[in-house]
Amino acid sequence: MGTGLLDDKVIVIVGGTSGIGLSAARAMLRAGARVACVGLDEQSVGRARTELGDAARVLVGDATAAGTVERAIELACGEWGRLDGLYHVAGGSGRRMGDGPLHEASDEAWEYTLRLNVTSVFRSNRAAVRQFLKQGRGGAVVNVGSVLAWAPSPEFFGTYAYAAAKCAIVGMTRSAAAYYARENIRFNVLAAGLVETPMSQRAAGNERIMTFVRAKQPLDGGRIGQPEDLDAAAVYLFSDGARFVTGQVLAVDGGWSVSEGRGPA
Repeated sequence: MGTGLLDDKVIVIVGGTSGIGLSAARAMLRAGARVACVGLDEQSVGRARTELGDAARVLVGDATAAGTVERAIELACGEWGRLDGLYHVAGGSGRRMGDGPLHEASDEAWEYTLRLNVTSVFRSNRAAVRQFLKQGRGGAVVNVGSVLAWAPSPEFFGTYAYAAAKCAIVGMTRSAAAYYARENIRFNVLAAGLVETPMSQRAAGNERIMTFVRAKQPLDGGRIGQPEDLDAAAVYLFSDGARFVTGQVLAVDGGWSVSEGRGPA
């Protein structure tokens, strides 16, 4: 039985076959939505198909490539007749490509990280807006960002291209929210703290970083976030309960953005 919050809504999740995106797909299905997920590789797509079953549609695609999200939207519309929402989760670190502080960062890391985190969002959001305008009934876009856009951690998370990319997501999302409000198309950002996903394995495996995170994200006993911590916020932003909400950045970060990252004296 669904909760009814998303009954019959059709939502495409870009990056929906692992981590935050897969957790959201499960939550949205429970809430009554119909979901189409895009994943980067056959392995994650296969696992998602097995887990989500016939209630969802899952396809392989690179979010940075032209045409990927259009294919997902075509699939969703072909199955269920329309698109109601786009949830963009796909992105990642450029650390292995050389992202870091300015004096260390490479041109290749900058270009790779912005393509992965900004170009992909630009292309997915554009595809969704074009479909919403074609349908003439509004819609909702939620982009996953990061608290590193405005709450840096220089010692442990000093990747400047990544921070710039997450700032760009906020700027583009708010600009789109302003422009398309008259069309009843809503845009919002979920800004995550450190969440336990495949991207965060470096941090999760480092005890010094985890000691810092337990103080920096002090809610719920102090811990690394879990993908399901973002689910309720995502469901809300796609629901009719958020029909008067656009252009907002909601931090789901365990207190990261308001904490010093130090334990009590």
